[in-house]
Amino acid sequence: MGGAGAGSRVGGIVLAVDPQSTEPPFRQLMSQIVEATRRGLLTPGTRLPAVRTLAAEAGISSATAAKVYRELEEGGVLEGRGRSGTFVAETDAAAAALARAAEEFVDRAAAAGAEVEDAVDAVRTAFAHRG
Repeated sequence: MGGAGAGSRVGGIVLAVDPQSTEPPFRQLMSQIVEATRRGLLTPGTRLPAVRTLAAEAGISSATAAKVYRELEEGGVLEGRGRSGTFVAETDAAAAALARAAEEFVDRAAAAGAEVEDAVDAVRTAFAHRG
C-alpha cells in the first residue's frame, strides 16, 4: 500500500486519490467512476483494474478498493463477473441506479414532510453546491 499512488489508468481516465481533499478516498473514487460513466469516458463493458491493482496504484487499501466496487455494483454502475473482473454495467443499469437513488430520496423527503417543489429545490441546490 504505502503512500498515495499516482493513480490507476482505466479507459481514458486515471482514478486517483487527492490526499489534500476533505472527502474520504472511498468517496473520491466512487465519484470519479460515476462521473466518468455519466460523461461516457468509461463505457459499458469497460474492464476496471483488479481490486489489488486499483489499491496499489491509487495508494489505498484493498479493503477500500473492494468497498468502492461493491457499492457501485449494488448501485448498478458496475457489474462483477467473478474471475473475469469488474466491468462498467450497461447504461440502463446506471439509469436504474439513478432511479433507485431518486426513490430513496423521495421516501426520505416525504417522511420529512417535504412537498415535491421543496424536494426538487433541494436537489437543484445540492447540484449547485457540488465541488
